[in-house]
Amino acid sequence: MRILITGGAGFIGSHLCDRFLADGHEVIAMDNLSTGSVDNIAHLAGNEHFQFIKHNVTSYIYVVGPLDAVLHLASLPSPVDYLNLPIQTLKVGALGTHNTLGLAKEKEARYLLASTSEVYGDPLVHPQPEDYWGNVNPVGPRGVYDESKRFAEALTMAYHRYHGVDTRIVRIFNTYGPRMRMDDGRVVPNFICQALRGEPLTVYDSGERTRSFCYVDDLVEGIVRLLHSNEMAPVNLGNPDEMSVLDFAHVVVRLASSKSEIKFISPEDERTKDDPKTRRPDINKARRVLGWEPKVPLEDGLQKTIEYFRGRV
Repeated sequence: MRILITGGAGFIGSHLCDRFLADGHEVIAMDNLSTGSVDNIAHLAGNEHFQFIKHNVTSYIYVVGPLDAVLHLASLPSPVDYLNLPIQTLKVGALGTHNTLGLAKEKEARYLLASTSEVYGDPLVHPQPEDYWGNVNPVGPRGVYDESKRFAEALTMAYHRYHGVDTRIVRIFNTYGPRMRMDDGRVVPNFICQALRGEPLTVYDSGERTRSFCYVDDLVEGIVRLLHSNEMAPVNLGNPDEMSVLDFAHVVVRLASSKSEIKFISPEDERTKDDPKTRRPDINKARRVLGWEPKVPLEDGLQKTIEYFRGRV
């Protein structure tokens, strides 16, 4: 196959590049490097089956030659990014999705949209199944990201129903692993960097909010299976093992052999406004349709992630 991956120099996108190349495919990574990094794909330089195109997907996309699949991962998923760049976040979800769907239609390629658990907002249903419509504040600060992905899903299904584009939608829950940005602003890199520096781990409120963490290799396996499946409706991919943010902080401190303490703070900025109190995927559909569930234990994945950050802090 000849595959285009937008956001291909990002955290998850670069791991997908590695996987598809290992599977014998030809890969084109497209990224404007606003949040991605050439460091994530530097090891692929010289690979005759890999090509990098620096381009902003909110502008018209032109790719020479045939494509068998288009995977749209370009986005601004970090609170640091979507709060600082709200309009760009909306544009990549709207215009970027429109442009990549148009390209898939032109090339008669299979299309996969990387959506997010944030389409469920601050959920009133727990865990969250795919048929839950969500509880999203469209005018809150997080709405620029949440609604960009909800619109992207609607546009993807419109292209499927009206134009007959062969589409897939993956709803990605908290994923972690090597190549995450140190300044990502999310809990995994925040805690790991603080622990490695010997700084207090800053936990909002009492740390009772819950998250579930899926290692990137597991996520990539699920995405590959979804792409090759016949499932066109959204599919959750994530780890159903839920834990509190406070418990997670203690695990990070222990695995990093850190002497950091836990510091409880009150949220003082918009990053936590409308922040979900709970987050746990219902993955029964992924188990049934894809034969998929996460395999990497949290401590194993965290050890690999901590070692990655240890060389960069």
